[in-house]
Amino acid sequence: MALRINYNYQADFTHVNLLKTERNLNTALERLSTGYRINSAKDDAAGLFIADQLKLVANALDQGSRNAQDGISAAQIAESSLSQIYDKLVTMYTKAQQAAADTNDANARQALQKDIQKLVDAIDKIASTSEFNGLKLLDGTFQNKVIHFGPRADQTLSISIDSARAKDLGAYVVNGTGQSVAYQDTLANTLTNNPDYEFKTTETINIGGVTLTPTNNEITDAKRIADFVNNNETLKELGFQATAKNKSVADNTWQNIAVGSDDSVTFNFYVGPEESPDFSITYTGGSTITLDDLIQKINSEAAAKGLDLTAKAENNKLVLETNGETVAIEASVTAGGTAGNTSFNLGQFIQGGSSITVDDSNTKGTAIKVGDLTVLAPESYAYDFTGVSSALGLTSATGTALLNNLNSLDVTNNANAELAMKVIDTTIKKVDSMRSSLGSIQINLQAIVDNNNFAATQTREAESRIRNVDFAKEMAEFTRQQTLMQSGMAMLAQANQLPQLVLQLLR
Repeated sequence: MALRINYNYQADFTHVNLLKTERNLNTALERLSTGYRINSAKDDAAGLFIADQLKLVANALDQGSRNAQDGISAAQIAESSLSQIYDKLVTMYTKAQQAAADTNDANARQALQKDIQKLVDAIDKIASTSEFNGLKLLDGTFQNKVIHFGPRADQTLSISIDSARAKDLGAYVVNGTGQSVAYQDTLANTLTNNPDYEFKTTETINIGGVTLTPTNNEITDAKRIADFVNNNETLKELGFQATAKNKSVADNTWQNIAVGSDDSVTFNFYVGPEESPDFSITYTGGSTITLDDLIQKINSEAAAKGLDLTAKAENNKLVLETNGETVAIEASVTAGGTAGNTSFNLGQFIQGGSSITVDDSNTKGTAIKVGDLTVLAPESYAYDFTGVSSALGLTSATGTALLNNLNSLDVTNNANAELAMKVIDTTIKKVDSMRSSLGSIQINLQAIVDNNNFAATQTREAESRIRNVDFAKEMAEFTRQQTLMQSGMAMLAQANQLPQLVLQLLR
């Protein structure tokens, strides 16, 4: 073997390995002291990148949960305020219902009007003061507010809350007041000469984007339109509701009518949109037409036919009422040889008929009274009544429904109180819809919070697998390196003894 004293290869080799063992030992010690497998990029460059990205996502998920919780809090405050507004509206509804009874005198109705106005003021105050973190919730300005719930950009949802101010709550209303028309001829010719009173197959009615087209020519009828609105699924889902009523008060007070001895008089009654008579009443020559007898005959025939028509007397005038169906009377005189012995005015029978006198020479006359129509919805909508607008008294055949807000409520008479009830009812549905929407938002945001929390937990677990040290494995590594360090130190001492062998040769 070669013996040298200027270079001790064995000692140098052992020293290099000692340095390597020391480095490994220091790394194991560092990991055991910090609990991290990756303490710097040199430990695992790719692992550090992945772990840092996972940590970023986990922290962002936590913040997203906090953002969603803020959204839930805002929605809860708004829903709580709307609950108070709902209670006020219910009270207003019952007061309007009370005012609708004609047993109230003017003073009682005025007191109820003041009570309602105070409740409206309370609603305004609630809507004006409801806020979250300085943001007004119910004044109409809380629109398209973004909630960033996800860990990445553009992972958002938006919240909008409609205004609950009194000026913005109410119902969008189209009022069609039923009109009357009279003509010195048959009903068929009356409709031909007054086309607005006939709803033809070539015409349509459009309400809120939904179209009604008649299958046959029919008389313009408010209840027909109201039933269409109330039974249409699309309009029902949008919160539409319609009502119709018809009350015909004869123009003239009743005067008994003597039928000429050689004449006869026939009245054809039309109830609803059909253009064929529902029943007829005939008086023969020599008879006298009295109000009581006519009322009895009308009610008897209507009941037998199952018609929604009621006749009664008010202030010695004939009153005909339906649930909105159009009422038409076609009168005819079959004249005998004696002229001028039968004559009557249609104004005794129906509202708007006073311009028509039926006698031996003018043997036919018709008068039509259309019912009143009211269409309400919680949101604005367009309408088109072209072709029948005059019969319903609409000032505009087409247009956009006008808002009857809470500030405009009037319960000082029966008609206005009835309308107020409808407006408040529609408003209650709108408020309930707003509350339902806020409830859905809370459910959605809570689901997001739950998902974010679960995702953050799983993400941290994934990061932990990469970043954190396995103590059992690292302790075994530390022990191994510690043993190598001790062994290396012992061998270095032995290697340092090798050059001394040269001294044996020099003796």
